[in-house]
Amino acid sequence: MAKFNDIQLLRTTYLRGPSVWTYRPVLEVWLDLGELEDYPSNKIPGLNERLTTWLPDLVEHHCGVGERGGFLLRLKEGTWMGHVLEHVVIELLNLSGMPAEFGQTREISRRGVYRMVFRCPEEAVARVALEHGHRLLMAAINDEAFDLKAAIHAIKTAINDRYLGPSTGCIVDAASARRIPHIRLNDGNLVQLGYGAAQRRIWTAESDQTSAIAEGIAQDKDFTKRLLASCGVPVPEGQIVRNADEAWEVAQEIGFPVTVKPSDGNHARGVTLELSREADIKAAFALAEPEGSDVIVEKFIDGVEHRLLVVGGKVVAATKGETVSVHGNGQSTLRELVAVLNEDPRRGPEQEYPLDWIDVEKGAVQLELKRQGVTPDTVVPSGQAILLQRNGNMAIDCTDDVHPDVAYYAQLAAKIVGLDIAGMDMILQDVSKPMKEQGGAILEVNAGPGLLMHLKPTSGAPRPVGQAIVEHLFPVTDEGTGAGRIPIVGIAGTRHNAFTARFVGWLLQLSGKLTGVASSEGMFLNNRRTQKSATAHWAGAHRLLTNRLAQAAVIQTTARSILEEGLAYDRCLVGVVTDMDGFETLADHDVLEQAQMTRVLRTQIDVVLDEGAGVLNADIEQVADLARLCDGEVLLYSLSPDNPFVAAHRAEGEGRAVFVRGEQVVLATGASERVLGTLDALSLPGGHRPDTAAMLAAIAAAWSMDIGPDLIAAGIKTFDYAA
Repeated sequence: MAKFNDIQLLRTTYLRGPSVWTYRPVLEVWLDLGELEDYPSNKIPGLNERLTTWLPDLVEHHCGVGERGGFLLRLKEGTWMGHVLEHVVIELLNLSGMPAEFGQTREISRRGVYRMVFRCPEEAVARVALEHGHRLLMAAINDEAFDLKAAIHAIKTAINDRYLGPSTGCIVDAASARRIPHIRLNDGNLVQLGYGAAQRRIWTAESDQTSAIAEGIAQDKDFTKRLLASCGVPVPEGQIVRNADEAWEVAQEIGFPVTVKPSDGNHARGVTLELSREADIKAAFALAEPEGSDVIVEKFIDGVEHRLLVVGGKVVAATKGETVSVHGNGQSTLRELVAVLNEDPRRGPEQEYPLDWIDVEKGAVQLELKRQGVTPDTVVPSGQAILLQRNGNMAIDCTDDVHPDVAYYAQLAAKIVGLDIAGMDMILQDVSKPMKEQGGAILEVNAGPGLLMHLKPTSGAPRPVGQAIVEHLFPVTDEGTGAGRIPIVGIAGTRHNAFTARFVGWLLQLSGKLTGVASSEGMFLNNRRTQKSATAHWAGAHRLLTNRLAQAAVIQTTARSILEEGLAYDRCLVGVVTDMDGFETLADHDVLEQAQMTRVLRTQIDVVLDEGAGVLNADIEQVADLARLCDGEVLLYSLSPDNPFVAAHRAEGEGRAVFVRGEQVVLATGASERVLGTLDALSLPGGHRPDTAAMLAAIAAAWSMDIGPDLIAAGIKTFDYAA
């Protein structure tokens, strides 16, 4: 069979926000099929069989058919390679652990060239998936070998390198469930929840309410214990030691058995339990010393290790640990038995696994083996148990069993240290019984605790800890909506939109909200220009939305920005569309006629919140037609009182409109009217008359946010507009 030339990837664009395709980030790829335009899937022998052999779960893709097996039906009937590539990439992402259910492929006006998109929350991951999906498809087309495992490994590596960790991810997911937007602020786990002045920030399981002083206290385990003990919280007796000899001396003073651990370590690294022999204690000191700034020797408390998660002063989840052992069979070495143990799907090196791999060559495991007189090469007799780990395996959910007394001490300890989110390590015989009567104690108070053990327990129900943290940061109000949001006004079009944006910003400022404006005339905050260069694009809006001072935001955008970047915000309170001009400059995006502008600029109206409003220029039929797409209220504006769209809108009952009758600007709600003033009286300072349509758009936007007519009139007379 003759070989086909590669599908050419002409360009790739990552759309980071709502776009012509969807509300969420997507990678848009322009494809040139070349000779393959004449070869749909049913004309390439063996293609479909090779694809389904490599990717059997393609059967789950419903495609446009709407049922299981829909895409396979399309393959059999014959579909073009751009569409096939879309589904191959989506399936590779699915196999790599990142569900990607959305994709579309559309032919453009140039024969054989298609635009294909697929959803992926991280650009770097999307590009790696595209690269390997492209290779897989060409290998299937040309009946060549393809290493599927290597491709999935490469995509998983990109996900691990770029995607949020499980703790941060579960908080972001919980925020999204409440329609709270988020912005990733760095390549790690620093995330902003909400916009502007309504935002909160998280870093893994720490929040911007987490005190640096409290975190510093928690890191010093010896000081934390003394602080807790002074307030009546039971803790084990202990002391910081400077060397191995002192560790042995202190152990004798405290009484055996003892625990040796680093003073400020984490994840149970360097911790050795239940020690009584001098050699073991000195060896444990050497193990703990590299893991922290100091080493503590403390009285060993007999019981089961527990972790209680305290959020906002309440216990929201609890897990308990178990020791890890292997049992001999008389044939396998200890190393071989542990290798089988490490095949447990719950164990792995990445954060996504609730349990770590067991390493018999180093650390506390090696010390534990030495105490039992065995080595990794020992053949363990049949039935004999070898203890590998005593701690660090807290993954059994016990939230429903926590006694109120145990919860009280956990909550008290978090308050004493000063942490809003804390992981409490406790030793208890039974979590369902009062703490002091069973001789329990709090071992550590952890800032920024890992949440995976509560999300993926090895036994018991997962706990909604992300939801608990989001509710702590954004308490649920009676209304239950609007958390993390500031009023955002998005303005799309070309006609005097910078004036409209700045005027709306001024009116919001007068209404009592410190307002930021991102426009083609620069960035403004509190009506002061903070940047002279144009900011009517994604980056400019992004900077504004991350500004903690902004209590409201007005963001100007263009059709080109929507096509090349997407909107910087997920939803807005008010969306304004002034016109459908500019298609002549967008041929590079295959926008070749006026009618195609609807698909682009409808994006601004698609993102209007249910409680918000769309403001539309009724003098342009194509703009007025967007009213049918708005989830919120619609306000129309017109230069004529006889505009048919305005008349029909008012006739519906309570439809609001702003228009000019003679020289008067009128605000109408259904049949009722109020004159705002004459055009002359509404001139800007110095008698400047702005473009009337632009002023009407701004008045309508302000009115939609319940800014009263008197304040609007006063704002016009005091707005100092100097472009």
